[in-house]
Amino acid sequence: MSSASDSKLDRWERRTAGALTVLAVLFIGVYAVPILRPGLSPALAVACEITNLVIWALFGLDYLVRLVLSTDRWRFFRSNLFDLAVLALPVLRPLRMLRLVTALMVLNRRAEAWTRGRLAVYVGATTVLLVAVGALAILDVERGSPDGNIQSYPEALWWGVVTITTVGYGDFYPTTTAGRLVALGLMIGGIGLIGFVTGSLATWIVDRISTSERSTEATKGDVERLLTELQDLRAEVTTLRRIADERQEPVRSADPG
Repeated sequence: MSSASDSKLDRWERRTAGALTVLAVLFIGVYAVPILRPGLSPALAVACEITNLVIWALFGLDYLVRLVLSTDRWRFFRSNLFDLAVLALPVLRPLRMLRLVTALMVLNRRAEAWTRGRLAVYVGATTVLLVAVGALAILDVERGSPDGNIQSYPEALWWGVVTITTVGYGDFYPTTTAGRLVALGLMIGGIGLIGFVTGSLATWIVDRISTSERSTEATKGDVERLLTELQDLRAEVTTLRRIADERQEPVRSADPG
């Protein structure tokens, strides 16, 4: 029964992976259009919002289906509390930007599968995605603030790059609580990426050193075996010469000369 449920869950995730990825990209697109084009007609703005809500609801449906198909539902629930919070909290307008996290988690799951073993591709794609989405979120919450100093997407992108690299020039900065939350998430993401790259690089260096040491040890062993064989050959040659000399000695004694 357990394996049957697991296979159903695996089949569901495989079948919906492509569709969820497309929905995540579309989700970010319809979220971005009203932000990048503030003068968008009301009808198009409403259409983007409705599409955003529908896709977000589909993400929620996917969560429920995975919960039902899971063998251990309580364990699934405990392991995916963050997913549930991200799906539930954006009902509140001030937390609307959290819907972007849902799309990012879906894309991240697919990116891990597509780029497995390709560290540079994974880190590069994740960094670009985080900066682009973080810039959208910060512009969304800061542009309407009286004290806000981030008023365009290029400014938001610059702020995103500076923040994720933890440089922090201070020329652009969030002035709202929601904006500070976006900055916090971007900084944590940047630290996580740097830690991931550093850890992977350290592992690669250790592996290279271990391989080199194993090669050195193997070479020493080969040299020792070669020296032993040479000594054995020298001993055999010496023995053969002695035998040959002993055989030739009687012949010399019998020589009448």
